[in-house]
Amino acid sequence: MATDITDTGITDTGITDTAHAVDAAAVMGLLPARPRLLALGEPTHGEDTLLDLRNELFRQLVEEEGYRTIAIESDCMRGLAVDDYVTSGTGTLDEVMEHGISHDWGAFAANRELVRWMRAHNARADADGRPASERLRFAGFDGPLEITHAASPRQALTALHGYLAARVDADLLPCTAETLDRLLGADERWADPAAMTDPSRSVGRSAEAGRLRLLADDLVALLDAQTPHLLTATSREGWDRARLYARTATGLLRYHHWMADPSPTRMTRLCALRDQMMADTLLALAERGPVLVHAQNAHLQREKSSMRMWQGPVEWWSAGALASARLGEEYAFVATAVGTIRHRGVDTPPPDTLEGLLYALPEDRCLIDAPRLAAALGETRPAPRVSSWFGYAPLDPAHLAAIDGFVFVKDVPRRNRS
Repeated sequence: MATDITDTGITDTGITDTAHAVDAAAVMGLLPARPRLLALGEPTHGEDTLLDLRNELFRQLVEEEGYRTIAIESDCMRGLAVDDYVTSGTGTLDEVMEHGISHDWGAFAANRELVRWMRAHNARADADGRPASERLRFAGFDGPLEITHAASPRQALTALHGYLAARVDADLLPCTAETLDRLLGADERWADPAAMTDPSRSVGRSAEAGRLRLLADDLVALLDAQTPHLLTATSREGWDRARLYARTATGLLRYHHWMADPSPTRMTRLCALRDQMMADTLLALAERGPVLVHAQNAHLQREKSSMRMWQGPVEWWSAGALASARLGEEYAFVATAVGTIRHRGVDTPPPDTLEGLLYALPEDRCLIDAPRLAAALGETRPAPRVSSWFGYAPLDPAHLAAIDGFVFVKDVPRRNRS
């Protein structure tokens, strides 16, 4: 059955033929094989309606497709506390929601429900005597970064040093813990918000920072060189965490170095470095089994990402584009588009936009076969939607052919958080 969208100049698009119910089976039906990284994007942050949809899809992927890990756009170091809680009950739900999820997203009801459900699922598995390999795992895959600042590399660098110091001969270490502490200095110097817009305020090109980059490189080289010994002296889990410390330490030091760059390409480079850190963590997670990834569409798409910042427009390759280049068909991207977010001033979409075409459908939400829709539209593309609110990014119709599918949610209502 075809839909005749005469008011838009686009006729006989066959749009309803591309729409499916939103569930794990339908998502998998769009893909050639089960991907190691299944990326679910969102066009805005902090809406529990979209997070509820993510939670529902993850439960289905766990029960029907053997997925065991979810990775969200949150601090990878802080996420370790959440993973400890869901796998072994370490800490309390209140503690990990407050301290284990960055960007203040631990306050969202749907994120709390996700962590609660994962812990309950694992507790049942433990009671049934199922192996540890069947436990659900939680990961943050963002760096310790905010739009306002970047964290000190202290936590990651000292954790890497401590892991190695406990397991290899002291003579092999490039420095002592005391040397690291002296070179790192006060954490506030690294996390100064003024450095984000004023490169002269950054410590990233100081003599101490330069020395730390060399030491971090030597520590990572030692971690790699000692892998056979370390895998017998500790668990695979411990070694994986040490690799996370290594990626984060070197990534943060590189990020701070370029924060001190006064050139016009500074923000382009910083955006690219952030997504490179994300991609490296996602690829490491994919080594242990299939992962559902959830983040803003721009971090997961295959096309180049773009944003207008105070230095002007910037473009960079996203974590998803980098992972897709490495994994091929083992990476899949399902975006999310919405009709309205009225409490944010995002009202009914114009009928000549992609969201406007979909808003005419009767379903509250549906899964769209994006390549099939692109083929149905042919050379005609709907007009790009212009957002009235900076926190929402409409789906770019030009990207349809590079998306495996997308979920359309007709209306995103306000959620009372009290």
